[in-house]
Amino acid sequence: MNFEGLDPGLAEYAPAMHSALDPVLDAHLNPSLLQNVELDPEGVALEALPVQESVHIMEGVYSELHSVVAEVGVPVSVSHFDLHEEMLWVGSHGGHATSFFGPALERYSSFQVNGSDDIRQIQSLENGILFLTKNNLKYMARGGLIIFDYLLDENEDMHSLLLTDSSTLLVGGLQNHILEIDLNTVQETQKYAVETPGVTIMRQSNRFFFCGHTSGKISLRDLRTFKVEHEFDAFSGSLSDFDVHGNLLASCGFSSRLTGLACDRFLKVYDLRMMRAITPLQVHVDPAFLRFIPTYTSRLAIISQSGQCQFCEPTGLANPADIFHVNPVGPLLMTFDVSASKQALAFGDSEGCVHLWTDSPEPSFNPYSRETEFALPCLVDSLPPLDWSQDLLPLSLIPVPLTTDTLLSDWPAANSAPAPRRAPPVDAEILRTMKKVGFIGYAPNPRTRLRNQIPYRLKESDSEFDSFSQVTESPIGREEEPYLHMVSKKYRKVTIKYSKLGLEDFDFKHYNKTLFAGLEPHIPNAYCNCMIQVLYFLEPVRCLIQNHLCQKEFCLACELGFLFHMLDLSRGDPCQGSNFLRAFRTIPEASALGLILADSDEASGKGNLARLIQRWNRFILTQLHQDMQELEVPQAYRGAGGSFCSSGDSVIGQLFSCEMENCSLCRCGSETVRASSTLLFTLSYPEDKTGKNCDFAQVLKRSICLEQNTQAWCDNCEKYQPTIQTRNIRHLPDILVINCEVNSLKEADFWRMQAEVAFKMAIKKHGGEISKNKEFTLADWKELGNPEGMLMCPSIEELKNVWLPFSIRMKMTKNKGLDVCNWTDVDEMQVWGPARAEEEHGVYVYDLMATVVHILDSRTGGSLVAHIKVGETYHQRKEGVTHQQWYLFNDFLIEPIDKHEAVQFDMNWKVPAILYYIKRNLNSKYNLNIKNPIEASVLLAEASLARKQRKTHTTFIPLMLNEMPQVGDLVGLDAEFVTLNEEEAELRSDGTKSTIKPSQMSVARITCVRGQGPNEGIPFIDDYISTQEQVVDYLTQYSGIKPGDLDAKISSKHLTTLKSTYLKLRFLIDIGVKFVGHGLQKDFRVINLMVPKDQVLDTVYLFHMPRKRMISLRFLAWYFLDLKIQGETHDSIEDARTALQLYRKYLELSKNGTEPESFHKVLKGLYEKGRKMDWKVPEPEGQTSPKNAAVFSSVLAL
Repeated sequence: MNFEGLDPGLAEYAPAMHSALDPVLDAHLNPSLLQNVELDPEGVALEALPVQESVHIMEGVYSELHSVVAEVGVPVSVSHFDLHEEMLWVGSHGGHATSFFGPALERYSSFQVNGSDDIRQIQSLENGILFLTKNNLKYMARGGLIIFDYLLDENEDMHSLLLTDSSTLLVGGLQNHILEIDLNTVQETQKYAVETPGVTIMRQSNRFFFCGHTSGKISLRDLRTFKVEHEFDAFSGSLSDFDVHGNLLASCGFSSRLTGLACDRFLKVYDLRMMRAITPLQVHVDPAFLRFIPTYTSRLAIISQSGQCQFCEPTGLANPADIFHVNPVGPLLMTFDVSASKQALAFGDSEGCVHLWTDSPEPSFNPYSRETEFALPCLVDSLPPLDWSQDLLPLSLIPVPLTTDTLLSDWPAANSAPAPRRAPPVDAEILRTMKKVGFIGYAPNPRTRLRNQIPYRLKESDSEFDSFSQVTESPIGREEEPYLHMVSKKYRKVTIKYSKLGLEDFDFKHYNKTLFAGLEPHIPNAYCNCMIQVLYFLEPVRCLIQNHLCQKEFCLACELGFLFHMLDLSRGDPCQGSNFLRAFRTIPEASALGLILADSDEASGKGNLARLIQRWNRFILTQLHQDMQELEVPQAYRGAGGSFCSSGDSVIGQLFSCEMENCSLCRCGSETVRASSTLLFTLSYPEDKTGKNCDFAQVLKRSICLEQNTQAWCDNCEKYQPTIQTRNIRHLPDILVINCEVNSLKEADFWRMQAEVAFKMAIKKHGGEISKNKEFTLADWKELGNPEGMLMCPSIEELKNVWLPFSIRMKMTKNKGLDVCNWTDVDEMQVWGPARAEEEHGVYVYDLMATVVHILDSRTGGSLVAHIKVGETYHQRKEGVTHQQWYLFNDFLIEPIDKHEAVQFDMNWKVPAILYYIKRNLNSKYNLNIKNPIEASVLLAEASLARKQRKTHTTFIPLMLNEMPQVGDLVGLDAEFVTLNEEEAELRSDGTKSTIKPSQMSVARITCVRGQGPNEGIPFIDDYISTQEQVVDYLTQYSGIKPGDLDAKISSKHLTTLKSTYLKLRFLIDIGVKFVGHGLQKDFRVINLMVPKDQVLDTVYLFHMPRKRMISLRFLAWYFLDLKIQGETHDSIEDARTALQLYRKYLELSKNGTEPESFHKVLKGLYEKGRKMDWKVPEPEGQTSPKNAAVFSSVLAL
């Protein structure tokens, strides 16, 4: 219902009920119409308002049967008769729901649905009840248990819902769209745009969806497409209520007056057969609610807010004698509903009372209701109690079986001795995973024994007792199912399940509900995805890398900048680093370091991923440093990053480099000092294995200021001598990168031991004591805390397995020393105060920004994931909010996590590999503006790599300076591909094929055609892409690429590098052109480009009907353009030009998109013709072109 025209006094309702009420009637009505209903002048009881036994209910005439208080003083917002059981549901403005059973309105259940918002609509389903609030949809069992809780966008203001079938729901409100929600998957499946915002009422018939708007309009929408079929402009002010029955639609509302909105006493009635209004129906009450109550005739019940109710026929005249009065406790009626059997009416008022009116003494709410399930009564033992303190109590009162045999208790005491059977030891896995609450422990079932069967040790010498139940602490040797309890689900290796449609029907949103982009893992050497994400979320690295551009064909800095640009454009869709990894595989140093994995090694997990990613981390920083040091590049390719570095350094060096002094002291006394720099540090652990506490800061200082004894050349002694080598720090880096080097059990035990010591110290710090065997309960932990009340204690779970600090403090001393210590918020408040800047005393604080961890999983060979603290600038660009949040990045799975999870390392399955600490206020030191380094000169003519190319073989004309594309220009695009690796698939037992790994494609030819101007249809790009990788299939039949076309030594084509053509397409995308083509989604995916959706005009979707097959370019060209294309092979120039012509044809047939109905008929003719032709183009001697057929001419006439 729309409440805009209601009494404004409802905004602040009184908390108590009215003490006295007087019946109020229209002055023109007869007082005898109250139908024997009396009001108590002394007040109303709070528990219930039962009908007196003397009240007589006449058959066929509605009278009040019961009144009951749902919630004292809180207005009723909605009422609903259960469609499956004999129950009435009531929702209040306070978000509370109450149910009443049967005509007697016995309270069945009562629970809170929402803490702040009112309940706006209730819908009963077979297994529970749906409750709609402002921005929340909750599905609860009838007893109050939550089945699901679906949170809508906080900006939504929902008012109505409509159950279209058993599993589909429409939800509408005061916004310009309606959501379709699948109740099985609890996901939004469709969002329908609404031209007139404010859908507050929705109804459904066998022909239409009906949407009532706050503007007073009622729109009729198609059941399948949800498009507007008709619209009624019912009221000039606002709509209050409407209902549909048969071929009639009746509505009530408010009209605009000079003083505001006024209730209109004319009901607007419409005939749905002729789609026009019939004679308005004048009523004698102010209508606020109306419902059809079809029994013998199509009666209408019209209800006013003051409690007057009138029955009349929608096509007849309203009779004042058909008015009766509901006696609300509050001043206004707030809600009204009719049962499915039409035997009961429910009214809710503004004081929280519910009134039930029926037409029979024993009504039923539904024609066929199922039995309601009630709580079982408490079963009390029927035996009488016995008082054991009475000596004379006869023991014969205890029922025992009659026996004459000797009882076991008569066994002589001399022959018996107590020997209780010893309980078996508790499984080690249960003890390890058990959580205690009070004196009760909870642990997941490891499933190492049969259910309810416990073996006992019968002999002490039985050494093989319970051998199958011993679960080792190491993941190796565990069964699969117990191991799954160790590795959390979100940390397990994620894989893409391919179907016959490839990736189009894979639900990536199930794994990533954020707007950040994940990375796909199926590409070779994609183990580095987590590190790519870490570098991307470093704001200076992201900006400075994108400003870099050089002429090297395989430059990792350039390719990483292109990939970062894709991650910037993505709105939650995953990206792939195929071009970056292609360049990575060509670097000789990467192969020499063993960073290039074979497919078999990567799939089986033979390589040590922790060591691999640490070597990759060192390699990528070194390679980016070298790539960005080369400044002598042509002006057209010069990036903005050059202004940030000197001639001998790079921006990577400024960010990551740490300047050091290496001192070598010989035993002869001579000292040699040599300056050097490093981009990262490797942790060096102490040798002792005792349980001594060792802060992370101490280990880090030992690793940075390393001191070791080694053999070195001494110039004074002129021979190799034992020397003491020390390392001193000159300048600290802005980003501190640490390789953890946890590559053996020794380092893992050190981390585990230090985490246990830190856990015990944390408990003692908060006032508790812990012994070796003591287990802390939750109550004990709550008692611990700061007596001064400054800071709250963290939970036990947050302190377990934690040794790594969130912040560290470094200070350079005057004697070239370095002080390092762990730094907490408490230390900062006590030492510096809240307004202290870090650099005032030469002190720098580094905050943890990312941790890369190795997940040990024997089933899949392990994986690498990253915890990343995403900064404010990223949230501002993606979500429009400014806050910081930790996320887990597991390839294309992205999930927000608690910050303590980023530093918790259970060494059994979660091993730290790389740490990134950043200096506070880092972003303020760098210019973070991204200047696009790609200029228009990339589109000008360039030389071919092919040695045998001649000008007579040129297939395109490059753009002139006066032809440079502008925003919105059309460009026809087509690409051809070759196969580098074949698809890996397996056959299931039922004969179907399952794709394990898709084929790896590489772009071989890219063509761009002018879409306007005097040279329309002439290509300006027709590049063949040179490749150094082995091609296993040229796909000549589909691509037109022949062996030798991509070889610079023998090719006669215009051969270029992938980077050169990529820059051309990137410039076209950045300038804002619109690409026209057929199947562009796959083309852009293989080229590795992210193109905004509004810049793509794909003919495969323009000429497509929902839930129908996609149509080939060849058939569309034959049907619409009378062209025979793709005869023996494909030609990308021909395909791009044909796609442009098809787009022009689309604009012609749809009148520039203004006549979708006529174009829909054209598509129906297309699909009918396709089915008749089996989607095959006839041969030249066969059937003629459809332009000569009568069917096509009639289609064009539309």
